[in-house]
Amino acid sequence: MHPNYPQIILSFVYRGCKVQIDRDEVDRFCSYAAWVNHDGGCAVAVPSAITTIDAIRRAKCWIDRKYQSI
Repeated sequence: MHPNYPQIILSFVYRGCKVQIDRDEVDRFCSYAAWVNHDGGCAVAVPSAITTIDAIRRAKCWIDRKYQSI
């Protein structure tokens, strides 16, 4: 068995949330995910994206939707 450990390649804070971009490679194909750590815990905001830019953009949109009423 080969465990799949997160490979965080980028981390930044957006609107008080820590966003972590994770990279995974399967059969030489890279995909990216975005984890969002916030006061209430953490969530996979973007389970799969083709580029880091797409993962970042979608993670920011996820945060904006969650905090739009605040």
